[in-house]
Order: sequence, then structure tokens, then C-alpha cells
Amino acid sequence: MILSSSSNPKYSMCWLSYKPIEKKEYVQEVEKFLEHIVLLEKNIYFQNAGNELKMALSVLFGTEPRLNSALNLYVDNGIVLGKVTNENLQAFITDVEKEAVGEEGFIIKVIDENKKKYIIVASKSEKGIIYGIFHLINKFRLKTKLNELNCIENPKAPLRIINHWDNMDGSVERGYAGKSIFFSHGRIKRIYKRIGDYARLLASIGINGVVINNVNVRDKAIWLITPKYLNDLSKIAEIFRLYGIKLYLSINFASPIYIGGLDTADPLDKNVQKWWKDTVKTIYSYIPDFGGFLVKADSEFNPGPYVYGRTHADGANMLAEALLPYEGVVIWRAFVYNCLQDWRDTKTDRAKAAYDNFKPLDGRFSENVILQIKYGPMDFQVREPVSPLFGAMEKTNQMMEFQITQEYTGQQIHLCYLGTLWKEILEFDTYCKGKGSYVKRIVDGSLFGRKYAGFAGVSNIGDSINWTGHDLAQANLWTFGKLTWDPDRKIEDIAREWIILTFGDDKKVVENILWMLINSHAIYEKYTTPLGLGWMVNPGHHYGPNPEGYEYSKWGTYHRADTKAIGVDRTSRGTGYTLQYHKPWQEIFDDINKCPEELLLFFHRVPYDFRLKNGKTLIQFMYDSHFEGAEMVDKLIEKWKELKGKIDDEIFNRVYERLKMQKEHAIEWRDVINTYFYRKTGIPDEKGRVIYP
Repeated sequence: MILSSSSNPKYSMCWLSYKPIEKKEYVQEVEKFLEHIVLLEKNIYFQNAGNELKMALSVLFGTEPRLNSALNLYVDNGIVLGKVTNENLQAFITDVEKEAVGEEGFIIKVIDENKKKYIIVASKSEKGIIYGIFHLINKFRLKTKLNELNCIENPKAPLRIINHWDNMDGSVERGYAGKSIFFSHGRIKRIYKRIGDYARLLASIGINGVVINNVNVRDKAIWLITPKYLNDLSKIAEIFRLYGIKLYLSINFASPIYIGGLDTADPLDKNVQKWWKDTVKTIYSYIPDFGGFLVKADSEFNPGPYVYGRTHADGANMLAEALLPYEGVVIWRAFVYNCLQDWRDTKTDRAKAAYDNFKPLDGRFSENVILQIKYGPMDFQVREPVSPLFGAMEKTNQMMEFQITQEYTGQQIHLCYLGTLWKEILEFDTYCKGKGSYVKRIVDGSLFGRKYAGFAGVSNIGDSINWTGHDLAQANLWTFGKLTWDPDRKIEDIAREWIILTFGDDKKVVENILWMLINSHAIYEKYTTPLGLGWMVNPGHHYGPNPEGYEYSKWGTYHRADTKAIGVDRTSRGTGYTLQYHKPWQEIFDDINKCPEELLLFFHRVPYDFRLKNGKTLIQFMYDSHFEGAEMVDKLIEKWKELKGKIDDEIFNRVYERLKMQKEHAIEWRDVINTYFYRKTGIPDEKGRVIYP
């Protein structure tokens, strides 16, 4: 199934919205290479890549290159697509270069010798060619000089997966961009054009896997692994396959009971094991390259192996055994904690739960099991420490879970670019093997030599006209993909590239939007919950300020504010959470004077009169931070307003309306949180600003 991409869909194509290149000198430099597109491999993957390239070139350069399938290189100019092992390319690609191209990588090489003028894009596999084509298209759009196109690119992480929390009724849990593009009214949608365009977006940023259904698998979604839905799923898998992307499914651990009619889902029960093996065999008969299962078990009322007195390793390994003959994997979420906590219990610390549950199982998981671990120990707060599980499990495959969708970071109403936060997390040095044991080296598999490792990102897309609700939230999806491909890249370079590809290279546009993106997370943090405080949101939907919304709940998300102090003592003298880290972090986090101040209230219980490094008391910092954050939203609005006439009117107006809402809601955050602290403490603002008694 090869889909032609309409040049005028009813929705934005984000950074793939091609426009003619206006710089004549560059067009003249490149067009002599564009007469032909030669496909040296005869299969649908190279054909699809060729079509993508031809469509892009026709818009960018106004040319119509001939698309030729050939057994030999019979033309003297053109863009040549082939495998690095193709005999036609042996004169142009050295053995060293061939060896350097990985399974999903590619080489781009410009040949300008006498009459021969080739741009060669070659890969080791069918997957690599589509990544290479999008890379080349983007380089053209960035007006990269021909002599700077030469490169060998390989993804650092083997698994680069998007997690959709889409439900069969069409709703999206924690979704802020419309309805699901996959499901509606208990059925699988057959809107293949939009799914194809989504696959194009993902392939252009190097994504190689998609889980299309919610990790909370209930009701009709339980049956997705049966023939009732597998035929329709196979068509979606076929579309994704053309773009180097495998289909995965979230499953309910108790499926043998719900679907199979068994009286148990015990992973050590022979009948249960057989049921899963039979089910997996059926899935692969429909989807030969099926990626595997994502499992949320024994978490937030989802069934799991604990019910039968078994471990997470027992449950995961049983599924892994069923998938192993097909090279499938089990991705097991480490989001497991006591979600029926008594707020009166000050000893139980939710932050410790993932480590306590999984650290004892290190080395007991099968080779095709990967633990999917949230970046922090709680739940995607605006600021958390890096989960101590990264660096604690040397014998277990691990994936980093980021939340691209902005559940706790403004829900795509507020501008909050997450790339800066993610980059900080990836650069965190765990010291698990001494200095230089960065998180990014754990999740790319290199530090511990793991075959399976990588990233999972909770999707922020829906069926909205711009995919992400807020047009600038597209930058979070782009950045997730680019960081999974190469976590060493500078975040400013990633953001700048997105701006140019999405809005053009006008200097003012690039400068203003880059400033907005790079500063937006810090601004959001200032007017919501700075210093690692977290959680002061309305229960359930998690939007807007509510200082004690979760304070007396079952979820274990407490700040324990009273009239004297705020924060949870998670030091070795308190709950002992700091002991889960390697040295020197244990000592640093334990010491209130050494602890990074952006995490102060996560690790320590702090009196309101405690003085920070800048000389301010904690309470005055809180007042100042919330006033400053709300004021800085004006700067975001000002930067955007300066772009009127330089940005498409519809996009400009959509973003402007969101920014005005952000200002209104930032003021609400400021006033609610400041008033809360004033009423708790009776300590006035030193600067005499309005706080409501």
C-alpha cells in the first residue's frame, strides 16, 4: 500500500509543509543533480522513498525528476538510492564507509567528477533509506551546501517509540489535540491517508515504533490482539512498515481470562503460557513484523502477576518467551507504586516505589524484555530528579519514558517546550560506573552493552488541524524524535532547525520563536511549582492550580505544607529516598546547602524563612517567582506579536489566542499559589504587591 501525499490536505503537515526554495543561487547549484532519481533496489520500500523524494523536489526546486528503477547506473546525473552493498555503488562507497553504516543508518555522498554528478543515498536495510531521504530533503530545505551533505548517520538508540494513550471510543487519555486518529466508536478508523501522513511525520524524525492504544487496556481494547481487529490493524501496520515503523500493542495482563475463558492469568500456569503463545502466533500471521507488547501491570488497578504471588520478571518473561521466536519484545512499564496510600502515613514514599519494586529483579528479566521507566520517580512533573533506576539495573534493558503530551506542563494551552528539560535529564551523570555514566549512555544501550534500549514518548497528537492543538507544541514531537536519534545534539540546534523547516528562515522569525521555546519551560516553572514542588494541580484532569488538590488523597503526592515549612524530607534521615542514588549524589541530595535548588523541595522539608543562595527567604522566592513567571508571559506574547505578517495568518491567530489564555491562567496560578502561602504563613510580600488575604 503506497500512499500518495496530497499537497493540500485538510490539516497541517507541520515541518513537512514544503515550499519552493527562493534562493536562486542554491537552486542552480543543486538542480544539475536532479534530472533523475535512480532506484537500484526493486522493492516497495525504495519505491516509496523515491516517491517521497520526487514529491519534495517538485515543490522545492520546481523540477520533475524521472523516477527510474534500474539494475545498473546508466545515467550520468541524479540522486541514486540503493543499498551500500549494491555493486553499482562499489566505486563510490568504501569498505570502511559500508562498515560504518548501521542497520537503520544511511550514508549520503555527493559525487561531482567530470560528467558524473550523483547524490548517493545508501542504506544497509530498507528502513535506513526512508530516514536518509527525509534527512536529505531537510538538508535541501535548510540550503545546506553540497559539500556539506556528505555524512553517515546512525541512530544512537535502537528503540525510538511513540506511545499513544488512545482509547477505542476515540478519546485520548491525557490528549489535548482532539480525538484519536486510530479509533472511533469502538472501531478502528480506516482513514489511511491521515495515518500515512502521520507515518511520514514520524519517519522524518527517525521514529521506528508506535504503540497505538492506551496502556490502560480496558473494554473493547482488550480484544485488539484477536482476529476481530487484526485484519484492520494489519493495514495500519502496512502503512507504518513503508516508513520504517513497527506496530506495537498495549495488552491487558488478564487477557487469558477475559478473552480465553481461563480461570487464571498466572504466568507460571501452563495453560496461560500456551494461550499467549497461540495468541502471539495469530498476531504474527496478520502482522509479520509486529514489534511486541507494552504492558502496564500491577499499577493503578491494572491486573498483573502480583495477584498470583509472582514477580514482574515472572510476568514479563512469560510474554517474552511467546514473542521470542518472532523477534518480538516485551516493554514492561516500571510505573508501579502504592496508589491506595494513607495520607497520614509519613513513612511510605511514592518516589521510592519503582526502585524498590524493580532493583531486586535486576538480571532476572529475559533478553527481550525492556523496562520502560519514567524520567522521574513520580509522574512527569514540571521538575523531578532523574529516576534512580537509571544506573541501578546494569543487567536489565531500559527505556526512558518522556511525556510529549503536556499533562502537567500546560496541556498544549500553555507554551512549554520540553526539549530543554529532556536534555538536562539525558545529560545527568548517574556515576553508576564512575564519572561519565550519563543517562543518555544508559538509554542508548552503550554504557551496559544492552541490545535493547531507547526511548518512549507519550504522544501529543490528535485529529486537530495542526496535529498538536498548539502549533508550537509540534516542536516537542520533533525534538523527541531528534533526541532519540542523537541525544548528543545541542537542543538549540534542534529547535532552530524545526523553526526554519516549519516557518521559514526569516531572521526575526527564527530569533523570536527560538527565544520563546528555549525560555518557555523556565517561565512555566516559575508561575506554577518551582523548586521541585510539583503536584499543586486540580485532581483528575490535572489542569490549573489547586495547592491541596492531592494533599489528602490516596495517590501519595504530598507536599505536607504547614505554617512553618513545606516539602518532604527524602534524605537518608527522612524517607531514605536519597540512598537509591550512587555517590556523590547521595551526599549532595542529602545536604540542604548542596542540593540543587531547583529540586530543593523535592528532597527537603524547608522552613519558609530558610535563605536560598541568592539571599532570599524561601517564602519571598515563592512570591517573586510567581510574579516574575506571570510577567514573563508578556514577553512571550510580545515576541509573537512582532511576527505578525511574517507567519501564516491562521497559525499566527491560533498561537496568539493560546498565548492570551496562557497569560490569563498564569495570573490565576500566581494569585492562587501566592495567596495559599500567605494564608499559611502570614508572612507578607516584601515588595508589597497584591496578594489576596
